[in-house]
Amino acid sequence: MNTQNNKTIGSYVTDDYRTAAVFEKYGIDFCCRGNRPLKQVCEQENIDYTGVLAEIENVKQEASTENQNFRSWPSDLLADYIEKIHHRYVEQAIPRLTELLGKVTAAHGAAHPEVYEIADLFRASAGELTKHMKKEELILFPVIRKLASGSGKTMTEPAFGSIQNPISAMLEEHDNEGERFRRIENLSNGYTAPGDACNTYRLTYQLLKEFQDDLHKHIHLENNILFPAAINMEASVKA
Repeated sequence: MNTQNNKTIGSYVTDDYRTAAVFEKYGIDFCCRGNRPLKQVCEQENIDYTGVLAEIENVKQEASTENQNFRSWPSDLLADYIEKIHHRYVEQAIPRLTELLGKVTAAHGAAHPEVYEIADLFRASAGELTKHMKKEELILFPVIRKLASGSGKTMTEPAFGSIQNPISAMLEEHDNEGERFRRIENLSNGYTAPGDACNTYRLTYQLLKEFQDDLHKHIHLENNILFPAAINMEASVKA
């Protein structure tokens, strides 16, 4: 039972990504702050721990063909997946959402001034995520691929030194984007468009929610699976 009580939020999601829906329901951060014990978080936030565990078990009992065991994947394959699926999604979603937010602020900003701040926050996130992903693609992921291929012992030490250095920077940037989207979620009333919203307004909130959901999975795969694996691989090479 003590082991169960110390189990982190991120490890539940790593074991079965479908459990992320339970944490989303209770507003529990499973990606940026997934290293916290679930029991401790429930106690701090006055959430029924036993009830959450029961919901997690119910989700895990459901038949599904979509539950990919990312933890079993080689790190180079996971890095490829993150680039091809999540980085590409972000790159494609940014222009569309930027355009839609421009239309919403122009048409509804006077009546709903919060959309101006939402648009500003999204533009800031778009700029930071674009730079963040390029650093991963050009600096961090190539080293992870070399470690995964077994050539880590013969490669020249990267200019950044230990792989923990760029990973620490990536983790901090993940925290920043997680916080930025929490502000967007709060400002948008949980992505609920007001009664006088047009279809464009509603679509914009729907796509912002989709963007946040994808970002949560993206960060989870890196924070809770890829980065710990990379640190372990480096340690094995240096042992």
